[in-house]
Amino acid sequence: MTLRKTTAAFLACAIPLLAQVTVERILNAPKEPQNWLTYSGSYRSWRYSTLDQINASNATSLTAQWIFQSGSLGQFETTPLVIDGVLYGTGQDNRAFALDARTGRAIWRYQRSLPDKIQACCGMVNRGFAALGDRLFMATLDAHVIALDRKTGNVVWDVTAADYRAGYVFTGAPLVVKDKIIVGVAGGEYGVRGFVDAYSTETGKRVWRFNTVPGPGEPGHDTWQGDSWKTGGAPAWLTGSYDPELNLIYWGTGNPSPSDYGEERKGDNLYSNSMLALDADTGKLKWYFQFTPHDLHDYDSTQVPVLVDEDWQGKPRKLLIQANRNGFLYLLDRTNGKFLQAKAFGEVTWAKEIDAHGRPVVAPGSAPTLEGTRTCPGALGATNWFSPSYDPQTKLLYVASSIECDTFSAAPQKYHEGHDFIGSVYGPAKGEKTAGAMRALDPLTGEKKWEFPYFSPPWCGALSTAGGIVFGGDSEGNFIVFDARTGKDLWHMQLGAAIYSSPITYSVGGRQYVAIPAGAGLFAFALGDK
Repeated sequence: MTLRKTTAAFLACAIPLLAQVTVERILNAPKEPQNWLTYSGSYRSWRYSTLDQINASNATSLTAQWIFQSGSLGQFETTPLVIDGVLYGTGQDNRAFALDARTGRAIWRYQRSLPDKIQACCGMVNRGFAALGDRLFMATLDAHVIALDRKTGNVVWDVTAADYRAGYVFTGAPLVVKDKIIVGVAGGEYGVRGFVDAYSTETGKRVWRFNTVPGPGEPGHDTWQGDSWKTGGAPAWLTGSYDPELNLIYWGTGNPSPSDYGEERKGDNLYSNSMLALDADTGKLKWYFQFTPHDLHDYDSTQVPVLVDEDWQGKPRKLLIQANRNGFLYLLDRTNGKFLQAKAFGEVTWAKEIDAHGRPVVAPGSAPTLEGTRTCPGALGATNWFSPSYDPQTKLLYVASSIECDTFSAAPQKYHEGHDFIGSVYGPAKGEKTAGAMRALDPLTGEKKWEFPYFSPPWCGALSTAGGIVFGGDSEGNFIVFDARTGKDLWHMQLGAAIYSSPITYSVGGRQYVAIPAGAGLFAFALGDK
């Protein structure tokens, strides 16, 4: 594959000495609040920062400090990394860049030369880098995994993971675990066979692969009818979490294929719509929990798993929290996958409840039909890929939520390699308005503490800080600061385009910044003027 890179070589001196990103630094990322070292801020995936210079009493003084233009249209979904005063981000069409995090000045730019025809379900997007040593790692739309030199943007190595012509793509940010890069494939809309991979950070050699659709002779294979497993989907397209004490990687999986027609894939369809706990060294499955067996409504379970240690029913537990696309907020024991609780956090009609074993009690008549069936939540889900945030001060989980019910119509569809394989048509239920909200949920009880309404379904995630605030945004382009305890709108600014990412915060020279993409621009804010 030919690569094209435009590097501002004369600016490379702006990073004369690179402090190495070590495994120890990533393990202790919360102790470096001036930086943002991983996709979710830490292995626990809280998207919480102890920075408090920007707080509930002064957020009204936020002003724009700089704006960087990505140079491409489409959905700008990156979560940038910030490492010792330099911001590293990815853009649409597999662009990438390094910026002075204080001024937004470009240090280098990278552009991957992509094939003409790539089947990417939901835009030519990329959600970010991982970093280790002096390298950055990106998974690409043409199903490669690459390493870039952090100082120059030059390619260090490039390996092929799968065949993009069959619908395999990467859109998510990798996760560094020890000396490995962990990536999950996308392409569930094209009948791929999903997987989670681990690659050597040094050489790019693949170390292990876990296939999310089991083949003949593998546990779970009997949950697929006939040969439906070959095009079973179960992509793993969003970044997971990691518990170093248990040495377990937690990674969510997406819909079975075709997503909304199940007559030719009867069974639970493991390991679609599941949370996987994988041994970080071997990729061996330690446990799984399936949220939506035999999914018929595209209820991907790729949402970021949040790891919290709290008492549950009077005993300390290592918990995993996930606000699921299917409308339920789940609580699991992350040592063994034991189901603890599930509570609806929006309107749910497809299931009556989740039983004591964690299995949904499916409502009669909720399956898609040729004529169409109204179902809540809709295909966007009660939430989606945009990140939640957990605040250890309030002990609340902040979740951007969609309020939409769809009419699902399903019919048989023949599989053709590289073409969409959905088996349905769906859209908002006739006569019903769609909307959204930022919600604050108690993850131990499922109780909603507050809700701030949005005009339409959002695509912007959340960030909470020790300043007692939560950052969020809406599809109308409003960047918003909420009071973390009450949900009061403390400040907002119109950015001129829909927000398709989640905010981050960092500091340079003792000054706190918050950054958010909107449209084709990356915006940075701080208190007062430059």
